[in-house]
Amino acid sequence: MSNNNKFSTTFVWMAVLSCVCLTCSNIYVPRTWQVGNLPLQLTGGIVLFPISYIINDCLTEVYGYRKTRLVIWMGFTMSLLVSLSSLLVCSLPAPLSPESVPVAEAFSTVFTLVPRTMIASLVAFFVGSTVNSWIMSRMKLASKGKGFGWRAVVSSLGGEFVDSLIFFPFVFWGKMGALDILGVMFTQVLAKTAYEVIILPVTGIIVRSLKQKEGIDTFDNNISYNPFRLGDI
Repeated sequence: MSNNNKFSTTFVWMAVLSCVCLTCSNIYVPRTWQVGNLPLQLTGGIVLFPISYIINDCLTEVYGYRKTRLVIWMGFTMSLLVSLSSLLVCSLPAPLSPESVPVAEAFSTVFTLVPRTMIASLVAFFVGSTVNSWIMSRMKLASKGKGFGWRAVVSSLGGEFVDSLIFFPFVFWGKMGALDILGVMFTQVLAKTAYEVIILPVTGIIVRSLKQKEGIDTFDNNISYNPFRLGDI
């Protein structure tokens, strides 16, 4: 990447994967499930959502905060598109065939939850991912690029905590009790952090490979951390 304002094919693929993981996770959130025989439950979003934070760490470590900020905004925009389109589809007239009515009703039962979920996710993802990237960037400068593993875990923990603090009360308030919401929040943050730790060896390999392949290792010296400066890449 000889020009810092250009994007490699690898960067584009990672950005697309991040957006897909985010939008799919929002659709999976209403499907909660019990963790073994424990009095704890997680949402279906746990399957893919942590990957978006892992990608966030990789992007910030290799390409820097400014390019990661652009990917965060891409995820935000794609989620908004899915939210608005789901509202449109669910508002369409009933199907002509009576046999198709139960299918349409089942579809609406699931996807009418998506807009509410998306609104919470838009705010939570934007704030949480920005916090994650900011912590990662600042810790890299402070450590002079050393200790990627613990920096990745700490930054993800901070971002996921903020994300859950915003997301779960908004989505589940009135549908679950306050203690149940707190339980889901705690379990979700714990599970996402464990996910990050377990896959950390793979993440480390990916980061080292990216740095070698792209020929860059970005340090965010003297940049603006303003999350709205999209033109600054």
